[in-house]
Amino acid sequence: MKQRLQFFAKAPELMKQVQALNKAVEESGLEKSLLHLVKLRASQINGCSFCVDMHSKEALADGDTLQRVIMVSAWKESPLFSERERAALAYTEAVTLISNAGVPDALYEATLKHFSEEELVKLSVAIGTINVWNRLCVPFHAIHPVAASKAA
Repeated sequence: MKQRLQFFAKAPELMKQVQALNKAVEESGLEKSLLHLVKLRASQINGCSFCVDMHSKEALADGDTLQRVIMVSAWKESPLFSERERAALAYTEAVTLISNAGVPDALYEATLKHFSEEELVKLSVAIGTINVWNRLCVPFHAIHPVAASKAA
């Protein structure tokens, strides 16, 4: 697979704004480990190999375990995640797949048990931001790094 378009080069000013929003999310006060999980789960749902690769590596580099990173795709069946993380992952799935059923009232209320209203806004922006990155990387075929010895 070959990258279709270098989107940073084609719209550099707009991409600077996306990067600024991304930086604001990173500095929002939400736990870095939580943001990694949210970004990884949304990227898995969206099939974004570039972002799955990046956020898996970032989570590991920041001290998360390989088992937890692997289990994000099956978080509902795994005891490895805290109640706050589980609430964030459920909310991430609903917001990422928003056209399916929106965000049901029960899920919204359950999420508020683990996040303040301010944190929920921050979480929503974080989810929206990773979805923007996924919607750039997937259609333009952003290719994750591949070791030369592993490339097919």
